[in-house]
Amino acid sequence: MSLAIALIEPRIPPNTGNIARLCAATGTALHLTEPLGFSLDNVELERAGLGYWDEVDLWVHPVWPAFRTAISRERCLYFSAHGSRSYLEAPYERNSVLVFGNETKGMPEPILKKYPDRVFRIPMLDTVRNLNLATAVGIVLYEAIRRLQLKLDVSLEETPT
Repeated sequence: MSLAIALIEPRIPPNTGNIARLCAATGTALHLTEPLGFSLDNVELERAGLGYWDEVDLWVHPVWPAFRTAISRERCLYFSAHGSRSYLEAPYERNSVLVFGNETKGMPEPILKKYPDRVFRIPMLDTVRNLNLATAVGIVLYEAIRRLQLKLDVSLEETPT
């Protein structure tokens, strides 16, 4: 699969571990930009990833500009509670990089201002400020897979009950 997830300075180990497991399950690359809020040796990170880290195409970038050098801007779609359009309207492509801000600060303001036409949100009730990062990544990633009609290695008929 050619989709990728990018997390900007993630802070909470279990969220990143769960996202890594999601990436392993879907064959999706994972990009992390430092500084991270934890060590990649963190026990909670490993536990949340359930030992699937060896199956993740993991890229760690020392700073956001290093990520921007490695990945073309045209590939990036940004997801934030501050987006004005639904994630259902995002122009997913087979080489899209789905970019998410961190758990405490969200998407950096400069990105929101520079790329407003590429920032999307997951609709939710006004009484809720935002979704858990791992939940949001899962929603968006599976919508991209569905929209692009990408096939995972296992069919639903083969899934054990």
